[in-house]
Amino acid sequence: MRKELLAIITVILLAGCTITNVVSLNSSEVRDYQGEDLSSINDFRENSIKGPQYVNIDNYTLSVKGLVNNSLELTYDEVLNNYQAYSKVITLYCVEGWTAKILWEGVLLKDLISEAGALPEANTVVFTAYDGYTSSIPLDYVINNDILLAYKMNNVVLPPERGYPFQVVAEDKWGYKWVKWVTNIILTDNPDYEGFWESRGYSDTGDLDEPFFD
Repeated sequence: MRKELLAIITVILLAGCTITNVVSLNSSEVRDYQGEDLSSINDFRENSIKGPQYVNIDNYTLSVKGLVNNSLELTYDEVLNNYQAYSKVITLYCVEGWTAKILWEGVLLKDLISEAGALPEANTVVFTAYDGYTSSIPLDYVINNDILLAYKMNNVVLPPERGYPFQVVAEDKWGYKWVKWVTNIILTDNPDYEGFWESRGYSDTGDLDEPFFD
């Protein structure tokens, strides 16, 4: 009887130690990185054209198309799993006068473009957001400056308010170039393309060392 009881207890204990699923817990936001103080992910003001967007990731795809050899249609997981991740501390400068220094993590846009194969005449990258917002950056700037397409900030997955699933980290450009909720990456041969704010008088280059309003 005692042996049978011990056997039952052993089975129960072993069953309790069996892990059938791994549950991911929310990451904690980091506020310093390699000696640099970081802003909080809450230090951003809401200034999008239609308010925060809530993307259903189950039917989301990221398109890379336009003047390319092979258009891409990528799921969120394919972007995260199939491309090298990079991280960098970069400050966003908003035309409203506030800034936010953040540790961004994501993939290099040039890696996505390389796989799609940019045609020789392509010179500009246009980004389209889930809410219809658009902006553009020169192709050579994207490639030469290792511009990130971010999916994390301060070690936390981008909240919907900050651009989930992907945001362009347009380093050294004004904040209106940092397109959130990216759905399409389009290569074009039109260097004069005007996005949402550019068509309303904002500088097309968006360079920080120049006035943002033409």
